[in-house]
Amino acid sequence: MIPDFTQAKLAVLCICVLSMVPHARSQDSLSTPDPAAILRAARLNNVTQDTSLSARLRTEKNKKVPFQIVLREGIVRYQFTDPDQEIRLELNEKESKLSELIDGKPVSISRADTRIRGTTITYEDLSLQFLYWPNPKLLGEDVIRTRAAWKLEVQAPKAGSAYGAARLWIDKVSGAVLRIDGYTDKGLPAKRFEVISAQKIDGQWMLRTMRVEAYAADGVEVINRTYLEVMKGP
Repeated sequence: MIPDFTQAKLAVLCICVLSMVPHARSQDSLSTPDPAAILRAARLNNVTQDTSLSARLRTEKNKKVPFQIVLREGIVRYQFTDPDQEIRLELNEKESKLSELIDGKPVSISRADTRIRGTTITYEDLSLQFLYWPNPKLLGEDVIRTRAAWKLEVQAPKAGSAYGAARLWIDKVSGAVLRIDGYTDKGLPAKRFEVISAQKIDGQWMLRTMRVEAYAADGVEVINRTYLEVMKGP
């Protein structure tokens, strides 16, 4: 169950850590909410709080990939070992930038659809590009795990993405992204990212578990699941 964030001072994790970042004004108070404003509020570009946390990726076969999430000066660093690997995510007003270091040396990210450490999560997923796609449409309201949410749809702006479109569920009160469904260019389900639970660390609500599901080509069968799990402390 996802707790009520209304009085909480929310902190950041990304998937991704798909965010739990509050916006200045609740979109729930607007009679006609602006979908672009809802999406803008869900981005992490204005995050200033520094933090360091332990996390891991866990597959259905119980493969566990530990890593550190370090947020410094608005840049999220995902730090892996064996081999040493650091993926950096910089979130700006109009775009996100992803870079990578292997054994401390910069390397090129050749394919956005490459899986990270053999999990369901790709470099494109980690870049959070969904939050920057233009011209979002408001599809209405929904409830995700007891949380009232706005439901948005965005179209991929150019070729090269593994997705043709995405739907996002954004918490009305906190602006947190609760779920993202990615679709192929034929409109079939391709992948789902969903926040399963949250936790309180040092008095702040943060992500505890997110599930990432990949679908078969028919868009029906789930063929792969990966869990992002965040633990307390660095």
